Amino acid sequence: MNILHREMKANRKSLFIWSVGIILLVAACMSKYSVQSQAGESMNELMSSMPKSLQAIMGIGTLDLSTPLGYYGVLYLYLLLMGTIHAVMLGATIIAKEERDKTYEFLFVKPFSRSSIITMKLLAALINLFIFNLVTSVSSILLVGYYGDGYGGTGDVFVLMSGLFILQLLYLVIGSAIAAVIRQPKKAASLSTGLLLITYILAILVDLSENLEFLKYITPFKYYDAKNMLYGDAFEPVFVILSVGLIFILGALTFHYYQKKDLNA
Repeated sequence: MNILHREMKANRKSLFIWSVGIILLVAACMSKYSVQSQAGESMNELMSSMPKSLQAIMGIGTLDLSTPLGYYGVLYLYLLLMGTIHAVMLGATIIAKEERDKTYEFLFVKPFSRSSIITMKLLAALINLFIFNLVTSVSSILLVGYYGDGYGGTGDVFVLMSGLFILQLLYLVIGSAIAAVIRQPKKAASLSTGLLLITYILAILVDLSENLEFLKYITPFKYYDAKNMLYGDAFEPVFVILSVGLIFILGALTFHYYQKKDLNA
């Protein structure tokens, strides 16, 4: 439990900054919706006049921007991006930092096996993700209701946040697996973030061309798309199975390679 406490303490400042950033982002975007709706602007017509490429980048799709929940659905793409960046960097750094900072000797003189160390580290990361998601959920529900004149979309926001949490877990183990496999710990965070951005770009390409529809199985950003979650089948079984399978496989790779890893002196 000392390792768990140590990791929670080490990441509390970062978690606080990310949480404040999320609250400010949701507040800024929903206040913009309030101003535009009161001004009587037709947001759907305005957005539909934009080039398709810009609509894809903004994540508009078929969302009804005249409603608070539809407007929040556009914001959801950016919440996904922030949440997954936080998760993938956390997964990479929580594994690689001991080797990167040359502090692993201090850690490994403790009477803990490598498997117990990695378990405590990942548990600390999981708690961080849960707190991040909880802050995002509560702030979203309150702010959507406040700026949407009491709009009751709590259940829909909860569905979206559930999708976000699954993606957080997935990118957490992507980061931890990369950190466990590579021999250069300083590159773990940058490689993990680079991979995340590639999958994000692939998600945009899927929206740009129907011929690239097959890519939606490769990029996790299409697994829990806002328009499908709100107006479609919510949790499509194939994407849930893919997510769970990848989380299990990448988690197993993290444990396997970390226990066999030769730490750089």
